Amino acid sequence: MSKKVLFGILFYLPCILVAQLSDFKTIDFTKADDVAAQYQGASLESLPVLSYNLTNSLTTEVEKFRALYTWVCNNIENDYYASEKNSSKRKKWYNDSLQLAKWDKLFTKETFEKLKNKKKTVCTGYAYLIKEMSQFAGLKCEIINGYGRTVTKNIKKRSVPNHSWNAVSLNDKWYLCDATWSAGFYDMGTNQFVSDFNDSYFLSDPIVFAKDHYPLEKKWLLLDTPITIDFFLSAPIVYNSTYRYGIMPVQPETFEMECKKGQEVIFYLQANKPINTDELSAELVSGSYRKSNEIIVTRLKENLLEIKTTFHLKGKYDFHFKLNRAYLITYRVAIKK
Repeated sequence: MSKKVLFGILFYLPCILVAQLSDFKTIDFTKADDVAAQYQGASLESLPVLSYNLTNSLTTEVEKFRALYTWVCNNIENDYYASEKNSSKRKKWYNDSLQLAKWDKLFTKETFEKLKNKKKTVCTGYAYLIKEMSQFAGLKCEIINGYGRTVTKNIKKRSVPNHSWNAVSLNDKWYLCDATWSAGFYDMGTNQFVSDFNDSYFLSDPIVFAKDHYPLEKKWLLLDTPITIDFFLSAPIVYNSTYRYGIMPVQPETFEMECKKGQEVIFYLQANKPINTDELSAELVSGSYRKSNEIIVTRLKENLLEIKTTFHLKGKYDFHFKLNRAYLITYRVAIKK
């Protein structure tokens, strides 16, 4: 990378990651979270009553929304297999509008019956609850449909929208959140949903949120300069831990990259939160092959990390950056002679 390009990165970085949650840094969410905990296991039979109970003792809009959001995340189970089934059906009938509409109607009915009776749902159910309960509490909230990109749902081209989340207006400003991804994760080893509240997706910085969310309506990126769908689809993969630790990819900007065997490759990551760089590691994976790859980490100006590594084996691999064994960022690298 030339000095000119590097200067551009250093100049740009300090401006881009100001978490939207920091707009409320003077707010203590303890009371809101405690209220949500008091109504753990409450029925969904009457959303107006539940919304009132969760918000009537709170004074600010953001505290009210926090109580609603926390309650939904901690009381609703993600229905992984229903989500996979829906994704499969929508892909199958993507070009058959009649069959697709028929399936959507059936799936929507099943989704809301299961949500009401079992408190188990897919992303549309989470987004629906957040919107409805927010509106009963006097808050403006929208359901946002679009693309969610993960290591298991790496959308390589424009396809059927696969995810839903929310935008909420607080103090006349719109914020983004994703209750589905805040609620927890599905453990494939035990075939069970693990409730694990992650507020990294609560009022997220739009620039960070756009790393793995892309709305059908571009205005809901909430960015002054919106990225394109093609840029979104070609970017490196990020994870929950990426949000949690505040580490974001800067360069290379694309998921797929090429280099020569024995060539030194330089990556640039932004560390938005204090981290111990000695705990950063890298891993090269292809099928059952899995091996650590030595890295040299240098902290440059501000919060920019320079990471140098060399690939010694020819082939195509997933290249993961990790912190404390948690996956942060994934590239796919083709190593040639």
